[in-house]
Amino acid sequence: MSDTVTSSPTTAPVADWATDYDILDPEYVVSPYQVWDDLRQTCPVAHSDRWGGSWMPTRYADVFAVAHDVEHFSSRDVGVLTFTDEDRPPPPIQLPLPPIDADPPVHTWTRRLLLPWFSHARVAGYEPMTRELCARLVDGFIESGRADAAADYAQQIPVRVIASILGVPGDLADTFTGWVRDVLEFAHDEVRSRRGFDGIVTFLLQQLADRRDDPRDDLISELLQAEVDGEPVPDEIVMGIAALTLIAGVDTTWSGIGSALWHLATHPDDTRRLVNEPELMPMAVEELLRAYSPVTMARIAVDDVDLVGCPVKAGDKVLLNFAAANRDPDVFDRPNEVILDREQNRHLAFGAGIHRCAGSNLARMELRVAIEEWLRRIPEFRLADGAEVEWAGGQVRGPRVCPVVF
Repeated sequence: MSDTVTSSPTTAPVADWATDYDILDPEYVVSPYQVWDDLRQTCPVAHSDRWGGSWMPTRYADVFAVAHDVEHFSSRDVGVLTFTDEDRPPPPIQLPLPPIDADPPVHTWTRRLLLPWFSHARVAGYEPMTRELCARLVDGFIESGRADAAADYAQQIPVRVIASILGVPGDLADTFTGWVRDVLEFAHDEVRSRRGFDGIVTFLLQQLADRRDDPRDDLISELLQAEVDGEPVPDEIVMGIAALTLIAGVDTTWSGIGSALWHLATHPDDTRRLVNEPELMPMAVEELLRAYSPVTMARIAVDDVDLVGCPVKAGDKVLLNFAAANRDPDVFDRPNEVILDREQNRHLAFGAGIHRCAGSNLARMELRVAIEEWLRRIPEFRLADGAEVEWAGGQVRGPRVCPVVF
C-alpha cells in the first residue's frame, strides 16, 4: 500500500516550511500533519513566495480570528494559488462566485438568496434521493468484492445531488466532475483550468436561456425570478451563484466522503464500532470532518496589518488553513487521533464567520448517508493489497483513487 498524488507541478523542493512552504508539494498533499505540528511550535504563521506569495496560519485561534475579521481581510479572491508573470496565467474568463468571493453588502444579499436551498428542511427532502443513490451505487459493485471507494462511490454522490438542486441532467455527472476537477485540482494547469471554467460558463449560459423560456422548480429558475432592491438579480450573479453551487458542492463533499471511507478502510476498529453503535454516527461525522477537513480558503489583506507579529502588507494573501486549525492541540485533545465519540468538537471544517459554508447542512447529510449506506451493505472492508491511494491537494484535499476489497 502506498499513497501518491494525482497531479502536481514540477517545483523545487521545499527548503524550509516556515519560509518556503508549497501546498502542492507531493509529500505534503499526501500527509501534511507533521508539517502543521512543527509550524505551530516554531512558526505558527508561515510565509512563502510560491504561487504568488502568501501567509499561512496554522493555529486555531489565528485562523478563527482572520476568518472573522472582514474589516482587514477581504474575500474578493479566495483562490489559494495566485499567478505571477512567471507562472502560467489563469483562464481569461472571470466570473464572480458570490457569496464566497464577495464582501458585504453583496455577500449579504447573495447569501440570503442561497441559504433557503440548504436549510434543514430542504436538506431533509434531499435525503431519500441521496440514500437511494448510494444504495444503487453499492449495487453496482458489491458482487465483485472490490471497488474504488473514491471514484466508484464518493465521487458519484455530491455531483448528482447538486445536479438535482440546479435542475440539470444527472447523466452529465461525469462531465460536471471533470470541469470541477479542472478548476480546483488542476488550477496550476493553464489548459485544464481554462477548459473547466469555460465548460461551466458555456453550460450555465445555456441553462439561463432555457429557464427564461421554461422556468422550473430549481435554484437557477428561482434566482432568475428573484429581485434585489426591486431589480432583477444580474445574470452574472445568477451564473456565479450557480457555478459556486456546482464547484463548491461537488469536490469538497466528495473529498470528505472519500477521506472518511479511506479512514474506515485503514482503521477496522472504528469501522466495527460504527457498525455496532450506529447511534454514534452524528458525532462520528463531525469527527471525520474535523480530522480530514478538505478545504483551504484565501483572504486578501485590505491594508497593512500585524498578524501575530508578522508584517502582512496590503494585497498579501492569507491562507485559512482550516484543516491545520482542526488539529491544534490547544483546542482538541489528542488532535491527530480520530475519536468517534468526541464530544467537544468546535471544528472549522466549514469555515467561520460570515463566509461559513452555506451548504454545511447538505454536506453533513451526504457524508452521513454515504457512510450509513456503505456500512449497511459492506460492514467489513480494507484497502486492497498493494493499493496505491492517490490524493489531490491545493484548494481541496482528498483521495481520488482508493481501491478497497470486502
